[in-house]
Amino acid sequence: MHAHEKTYLALGDSYTIGEGVAEDGRWPMQLAKALRGDGVDMAEPRIVAVTGWTTDELEAGMDAAHLQPGYDLVTLLIGVNDQYRGRPPEAYDGPFKQLLERAIALAGGKPSHVVVVSIPDWGVTAFGHKDARGPAQIGHELDAYNAIAAKAVRAAGAHWVDITPVSREAGDAPDMLAADGLHPSAAQYTRWMRVIEPTARRVLSGH
Repeated sequence: MHAHEKTYLALGDSYTIGEGVAEDGRWPMQLAKALRGDGVDMAEPRIVAVTGWTTDELEAGMDAAHLQPGYDLVTLLIGVNDQYRGRPPEAYDGPFKQLLERAIALAGGKPSHVVVVSIPDWGVTAFGHKDARGPAQIGHELDAYNAIAAKAVRAAGAHWVDITPVSREAGDAPDMLAADGLHPSAAQYTRWMRVIEPTARRVLSGH
Protein backbone atom coordinates (compact mmCIF):
# COMPACT_ATOMS: atom_id res chain seq x y z
CA MET A 1 0.00 0.00 0.00
CA HIS A 2 1.28 3.48 -0.84
CA ALA A 3 0.41 6.89 0.54
CA HIS A 4 -2.33 7.84 -1.91
CA GLU A 5 -4.25 4.58 -1.91
CA LYS A 6 -7.78 4.77 -0.54
CA THR A 7 -8.40 2.29 2.26
CA TYR A 8 -11.61 0.30 2.59
CA LEU A 9 -13.01 -1.74 5.48
CA ALA A 10 -16.02 -4.02 4.88
CA LEU A 11 -17.89 -5.21 7.99
CA GLY A 12 -20.59 -7.87 7.94
CA ASP A 13 -21.57 -11.52 7.69
CA SER A 14 -22.04 -14.10 4.90
CA TYR A 15 -23.26 -11.42 2.49
CA THR A 16 -19.99 -9.49 2.84
CA ILE A 17 -17.60 -12.46 2.87
CA GLY A 18 -19.52 -13.93 -0.08
CA GLU A 19 -20.50 -17.41 1.11
CA GLY A 20 -20.32 -19.83 -1.79
CA VAL A 21 -18.62 -17.49 -4.30
CA ALA A 22 -14.99 -17.04 -5.33
CA GLU A 23 -13.05 -14.28 -3.57
CA ASP A 24 -13.23 -11.95 -6.58
CA GLY A 25 -17.02 -12.46 -6.68
CA ARG A 26 -17.59 -10.88 -3.26
CA TRP A 27 -19.26 -7.49 -3.66
CA PRO A 28 -16.58 -5.57 -1.69
CA MET A 29 -13.94 -6.98 -4.05
CA GLN A 30 -16.11 -6.16 -7.08
CA LEU A 31 -16.65 -2.66 -5.66
CA ALA A 32 -12.92 -2.01 -5.23
CA LYS A 33 -12.31 -3.22 -8.79
CA ALA A 34 -15.08 -0.99 -10.19
CA LEU A 35 -13.71 2.02 -8.30
CA ARG A 36 -10.24 1.34 -9.69
CA GLY A 37 -11.85 1.28 -13.13
CA ASP A 38 -13.23 4.73 -12.35
CA GLY A 39 -9.71 5.97 -11.62
CA VAL A 40 -9.81 5.68 -7.82
CA ASP A 41 -6.52 4.44 -6.37
CA MET A 42 -7.93 1.65 -4.16
CA ALA A 43 -6.12 -0.65 -1.77
CA GLU A 44 -7.39 -4.21 -1.35
CA PRO A 45 -10.44 -4.22 0.96
CA ARG A 46 -10.02 -5.37 4.55
CA ILE A 47 -12.99 -7.67 5.19
CA VAL A 48 -14.12 -8.50 8.72
CA ALA A 49 -17.07 -10.84 8.16
CA VAL A 50 -17.97 -14.45 8.88
CA THR A 51 -20.96 -16.47 7.70
CA GLY A 52 -23.59 -16.65 10.45
CA TRP A 53 -22.43 -13.62 12.41
CA THR A 54 -25.04 -11.64 14.34
CA THR A 55 -24.56 -8.06 15.51
CA ASP A 56 -22.89 -9.17 18.75
CA GLU A 57 -20.64 -11.65 16.94
CA LEU A 58 -19.49 -8.94 14.51
CA GLU A 59 -18.78 -6.73 17.54
CA ALA A 60 -16.56 -9.48 19.01
CA GLY A 61 -14.94 -10.10 15.61
CA MET A 62 -14.05 -6.41 15.33
CA ASP A 63 -12.47 -6.53 18.79
CA ALA A 64 -10.37 -9.53 17.73
CA ALA A 65 -9.30 -7.83 14.47
CA HIS A 66 -7.64 -4.91 16.34
CA LEU A 67 -8.81 -2.40 13.75
CA GLN A 68 -7.26 1.06 13.64
CA PRO A 69 -9.24 4.18 12.67
CA GLY A 70 -8.64 6.17 9.53
CA TYR A 71 -10.31 4.14 6.75
CA ASP A 72 -11.41 6.21 3.75
CA LEU A 73 -14.48 4.03 3.28
CA VAL A 74 -16.28 1.71 5.70
CA THR A 75 -19.26 -0.42 4.67
CA LEU A 76 -21.56 -2.20 7.10
CA LEU A 77 -24.15 -4.88 6.31
CA ILE A 78 -25.38 -6.79 9.36
CA GLY A 79 -28.57 -8.12 10.92
CA VAL A 80 -29.84 -11.00 8.83
CA ASN A 81 -28.69 -13.60 11.37
CA ASP A 82 -30.33 -11.70 14.22
CA GLN A 83 -33.59 -11.91 12.24
CA TYR A 84 -33.00 -15.55 11.23
CA ARG A 85 -32.54 -16.52 14.88
CA GLY A 86 -35.89 -14.96 15.72
CA ARG A 87 -34.76 -11.83 17.53
CA PRO A 88 -37.45 -9.11 17.36
CA PRO A 89 -36.63 -5.94 15.39
CA GLU A 90 -36.53 -3.79 18.54
CA ALA A 91 -33.70 -6.00 19.88
CA TYR A 92 -31.66 -5.02 16.77
CA ASP A 93 -31.83 -1.27 17.40
CA GLY A 94 -29.25 -0.91 20.19
CA PRO A 95 -26.63 -3.35 18.86
CA PHE A 96 -26.92 -1.90 15.35
CA LYS A 97 -26.42 1.66 16.61
CA GLN A 98 -23.36 0.53 18.53
CA LEU A 99 -21.86 -1.01 15.38
CA LEU A 100 -22.69 2.11 13.39
CA GLU A 101 -20.87 4.24 15.97
CA ARG A 102 -17.84 1.97 15.72
CA ALA A 103 -17.93 2.10 11.92
CA ILE A 104 -17.96 5.91 12.07
CA ALA A 105 -15.03 5.90 14.52
CA LEU A 106 -13.09 3.60 12.16
CA ALA A 107 -13.79 6.05 9.32
CA GLY A 108 -11.86 8.64 11.32
CA GLY A 109 -15.00 9.96 12.99
CA LYS A 110 -16.52 10.92 9.61
CA PRO A 111 -20.11 9.62 9.21
CA SER A 112 -20.03 10.68 5.55
CA HIS A 113 -17.39 7.99 4.92
CA VAL A 114 -19.65 5.18 6.14
CA VAL A 115 -22.00 3.35 3.76
CA VAL A 116 -24.57 1.03 5.34
CA VAL A 117 -26.11 -1.55 3.01
CA SER A 118 -29.62 -2.86 3.64
CA ILE A 119 -30.28 -6.51 4.52
CA PRO A 120 -31.39 -8.49 1.45
CA ASP A 121 -34.59 -10.52 1.53
CA TRP A 122 -33.62 -14.18 1.85
CA GLY A 123 -37.31 -15.14 2.05
CA VAL A 124 -37.56 -15.02 -1.76
CA THR A 125 -34.78 -17.60 -2.23
CA ALA A 126 -35.19 -21.34 -2.77
CA PHE A 127 -34.02 -21.83 0.84
CA GLY A 128 -36.42 -19.19 2.11
CA HIS A 129 -39.42 -20.86 0.47
CA LYS A 130 -38.82 -23.89 2.71
CA ASP A 131 -38.64 -21.87 5.95
CA ALA A 132 -41.66 -22.33 8.23
CA ARG A 133 -42.14 -18.55 8.53
CA GLY A 134 -42.76 -18.22 4.80
CA PRO A 135 -41.55 -15.51 2.39
CA ALA A 136 -44.18 -12.90 3.41
CA GLN A 137 -43.34 -13.06 7.13
CA ILE A 138 -39.58 -13.06 6.50
CA GLY A 139 -39.93 -10.06 4.20
CA HIS A 140 -42.06 -8.22 6.76
CA GLU A 141 -39.49 -8.82 9.53
CA LEU A 142 -36.59 -7.72 7.33
CA ASP A 143 -38.45 -4.54 6.33
CA ALA A 144 -38.78 -3.75 10.05
CA TYR A 145 -35.05 -4.37 10.60
CA ASN A 146 -34.12 -2.21 7.62
CA ALA A 147 -36.41 0.62 8.76
CA ILE A 148 -34.62 0.69 12.13
CA ALA A 149 -31.19 0.72 10.47
CA ALA A 150 -32.13 3.36 7.88
CA LYS A 151 -33.43 5.71 10.57
CA ALA A 152 -30.25 5.36 12.64
CA VAL A 153 -28.00 5.80 9.60
CA ARG A 154 -29.75 8.98 8.46
CA ALA A 155 -29.73 10.41 12.00
CA ALA A 156 -25.97 9.78 12.20
CA GLY A 157 -25.27 11.43 8.84
CA ALA A 158 -23.97 8.25 7.18
CA HIS A 159 -25.12 6.84 3.82
CA TRP A 160 -27.93 4.29 3.44
CA VAL A 161 -27.97 2.13 0.30
CA ASP A 162 -31.03 -0.06 -0.24
CA ILE A 163 -30.22 -3.27 -2.15
CA THR A 164 -33.28 -5.14 -0.81
CA PRO A 165 -35.38 -4.48 -3.96
CA VAL A 166 -32.55 -5.92 -6.08
CA SER A 167 -32.56 -9.10 -3.95
CA ARG A 168 -36.32 -9.41 -4.32
CA GLU A 169 -36.08 -8.96 -8.07
CA ALA A 170 -33.39 -11.68 -8.23
CA GLY A 171 -35.70 -13.99 -6.26
CA ASP A 172 -34.95 -17.67 -6.58
CA ALA A 173 -33.47 -17.51 -10.11
CA PRO A 174 -30.70 -20.16 -10.14
CA ASP A 175 -28.12 -17.81 -11.72
CA MET A 176 -28.75 -15.28 -8.95
CA LEU A 177 -28.01 -17.75 -6.13
CA ALA A 178 -24.99 -19.73 -4.96
CA ALA A 179 -25.21 -23.52 -4.94
CA ASP A 180 -26.86 -23.54 -1.49
CA GLY A 181 -29.99 -21.85 -2.87
CA LEU A 182 -29.73 -19.17 -0.20
CA HIS A 183 -26.74 -16.89 -0.66
CA PRO A 184 -26.32 -14.61 -3.67
CA SER A 185 -24.22 -15.60 -6.65
CA ALA A 186 -21.40 -13.39 -7.93
CA ALA A 187 -23.85 -12.19 -10.61
CA GLN A 188 -26.31 -10.99 -7.96
CA TYR A 189 -23.47 -9.34 -6.04
CA THR A 190 -22.63 -7.45 -9.25
CA ARG A 191 -26.17 -6.05 -9.23
CA TRP A 192 -25.76 -4.97 -5.60
CA MET A 193 -22.38 -3.42 -6.38
CA ARG A 194 -23.88 -1.29 -9.15
CA VAL A 195 -26.32 0.18 -6.61
CA ILE A 196 -23.59 0.74 -3.98
CA GLU A 197 -20.82 2.02 -6.27
CA PRO A 198 -22.13 5.57 -7.02
CA THR A 199 -22.35 6.34 -3.28
CA ALA A 200 -18.92 4.84 -2.58
CA ARG A 201 -17.45 6.84 -5.45
CA ARG A 202 -18.91 10.07 -4.04
CA VAL A 203 -17.48 9.25 -0.60
CA LEU A 204 -14.00 8.71 -1.99
CA SER A 205 -14.06 11.75 -4.27
CA GLY A 206 -14.99 13.97 -1.34
CA HIS A 207 -18.37 15.06 -2.75
